[in-house]
Amino acid sequence: MSVGILRVLVQSQIVDAAQVERYQSVLKSNKSILPMLFEEGVITPKALGELLARVFSYPLLDLRHYPRSNILSDVLSEEQMLQNRCIPIFQRGRKVYFAVSDPTQIQNFQKIAFASGISVDLVVVCDDQLSTLLEWLGQRSTSILNEMSKEHDASASAQALYIDNEEAEDGPIPRFIHKTLSDALNAGASDIHFEFYEQMARVRFRVDGQLREVVQPPVAVRGQLASRIKVMARLDISEKRVPQDGRIQIAFHKHGRPIDFRVSTLPTLFGEKVVMRILNSDAGSLNIDQLGFEPFQKEMLLEAIHRPYGMVLVTGPTGSGKTVSLYTCLNILNTESVNIATAEDPAEINLPGINQVNVNDKQGLTFAAALKSFLRQDPDIIMVGEIRDLETADIAIKAAQTGHMVFSTLHTNNAPATLSRMLNMGVAPFNIASSVSLIMAQRLLRRLCPACKTPMERPPVPALKKAGFTDEDLAKDWTMYRAVGCDSCRGKGYKGRAGVYEVMPITEEMQRVIMNNGTEVDIMSMAYKEGMVDLRRAGLLKVMQGITSLEEVLAHTND
Repeated sequence: MSVGILRVLVQSQIVDAAQVERYQSVLKSNKSILPMLFEEGVITPKALGELLARVFSYPLLDLRHYPRSNILSDVLSEEQMLQNRCIPIFQRGRKVYFAVSDPTQIQNFQKIAFASGISVDLVVVCDDQLSTLLEWLGQRSTSILNEMSKEHDASASAQALYIDNEEAEDGPIPRFIHKTLSDALNAGASDIHFEFYEQMARVRFRVDGQLREVVQPPVAVRGQLASRIKVMARLDISEKRVPQDGRIQIAFHKHGRPIDFRVSTLPTLFGEKVVMRILNSDAGSLNIDQLGFEPFQKEMLLEAIHRPYGMVLVTGPTGSGKTVSLYTCLNILNTESVNIATAEDPAEINLPGINQVNVNDKQGLTFAAALKSFLRQDPDIIMVGEIRDLETADIAIKAAQTGHMVFSTLHTNNAPATLSRMLNMGVAPFNIASSVSLIMAQRLLRRLCPACKTPMERPPVPALKKAGFTDEDLAKDWTMYRAVGCDSCRGKGYKGRAGVYEVMPITEEMQRVIMNNGTEVDIMSMAYKEGMVDLRRAGLLKVMQGITSLEEVLAHTND
């Protein structure tokens, strides 16, 4: 459709009334009039581009000098570019510039970009140059699809031979997986999701805690993608009815060291979903100052972990950074004078000087069994990946009561709820009171991008008070920032994450509440009375420091 272009040509007296009627009959058949205009010599592609750029006040770009590698393929799929005759060529913050030959279709371009949360501006290009670039994109897309389809249509014997060859890196499937893993690392992703449905397949990355789709591979090769990853992780490719877990280590030249991936498969209606967790080997060497503790919280934590015995519990949902916090504490205590043993499911990061054990329920090596064995290994410090049942809790508590420092995690929403959870498991109140030294709940909030965060006016005082700010906070001089988006943060407005913490030491007063069978409400009241800063308050402190936005705090913490 080129109704807008025809109108411009009429107003510019390039097309007369007689021609208009003939061109309108072409437009009614949903065809573009541009090829007809060029063939009849009414106007050249270059002259049309110059005219449209002048009429609509858009810049004119010569696409012949534009590097094809710079096309923003993560903004629009190649199919969308071909269908709508537009190419995203440049991004500044949340604004993306589309190269188009028909700027009268601006509303259509804005509509297709709306789902990505971006705004669109246009750059006019000559139609013949745009067609050349779109043709190249189409050929590249067809080549990849054909290559992957040929792989799918290969004979069963050839496919079996390919799958058995672990070193085979030639072929579209291995190259696609390798590129996907490399892109995930470059994007700073923590997880990669390969998902398969009846009519589609997709790959999503979790970046800074949020999932986003990056590519849709052909649905015909979903079985081969899953099988290839299972081969790499040394899983049973013949078993597709039960979940499996494995691990892959791959060396990437750009990163200079092998990268570990934890692999989990799950049978679904239309194939096995595969999730790969990227294990950050640098997490174990983080300095405690990098984790985002407030000074008084850091002081309480360090005092608790340096005690000769006791139990420190870290709680929070999956993906809230509990493992990194525990590894950081272990690194502080890891000296040649202590014996440290950990039971994990699985051990995510290799820590030199620490004896790490992977639990294996199928073989009988449970957390409880590992703990029993640890106590015969002359330990000083023990870490249990997670307390899941009464048996594990009892052994961990006895270890804490008999001169060992014990670290572990639980899945609860806040620190006071952790004590209630242990009571519900069946742990006696006097055992909790005498063994637990400190409980810490945590969450991860997205950091505002330092390159583009922008000061904003504070919301009205009632709204700030409802969020949790005090009169004392509002009397102070601090600046609130909002997310904007730039090239550095890929237009998201956020880059990286910061921890917020709820640190609750078990004082003598708290022990009395526990011994008197206090409820979660009683425990929480005592914690607040003793000055505990909850997750919401910790998040608001990060807002006042300009680290994150108020929207992010409200979305991830409760009142």
